[in-house]
Amino acid sequence: MTQLALFDLDYTLLPCDSDYEWGQFLARTGVVDGEHYAKQNERFYQDYKEGKLDIHEFLRFALKPLSEHSRAQLKDWHDAFMREVIIEQLRPQALDLVKRHQDAGDLCCVITATNSFVTRPIVESFGIEHLIATEPATINNDPLANYTGKVKGIPNFREGKVQNLHTWLAAQNLSFDQMPCSYCYSDSMNDLPLLEEVSNPVATNPDERLRNEAHKRNWPILELFA
Repeated sequence: MTQLALFDLDYTLLPCDSDYEWGQFLARTGVVDGEHYAKQNERFYQDYKEGKLDIHEFLRFALKPLSEHSRAQLKDWHDAFMREVIIEQLRPQALDLVKRHQDAGDLCCVITATNSFVTRPIVESFGIEHLIATEPATINNDPLANYTGKVKGIPNFREGKVQNLHTWLAAQNLSFDQMPCSYCYSDSMNDLPLLEEVSNPVATNPDERLRNEAHKRNWPILELFA
């Protein structure tokens, strides 16, 4: 029977936050108003870490630059982002963790609040096919059209991750009832609803709040980048 392995991305498989780093990259390269954008990016990042992020306000901020440029131009910038920022963040420990699950025949999926434009090429670098992410809307819902700056569906954040996970599983003709074992690796207390959903939650490089929760619940703690 199918076993499921879910991985958060930022500070779980990566030792950085790809959403934050993408924003800093845009500011650094002059795509956006550097100083103002960087300050706002930092503010949202701190709100996320403190568990008080307004996801809708953040997504209006984060998805706006996508709506202001062509898909071709965005791809060029993302290619540079991968080369300059992300590639050096692909650590052997994280790659090995994913490979162990793949070698066991598990169904592997990254589930992240960061939008799919930023994350899909990163996830592909881990050799993972499946991604559940916040989806940027496109004009007329054409997957090849330019972005609108809005969100398609439910933001993949906190309880939204659980909702989107069940929708994705149904599309695979699967459910938790069919899986004797499921894993979830995450660093963040924001993912508590998701961690509670699986049979094997693993606090991975956990923030202080999740570390304390893991100790209370006797969940394993994995330090990939110690």
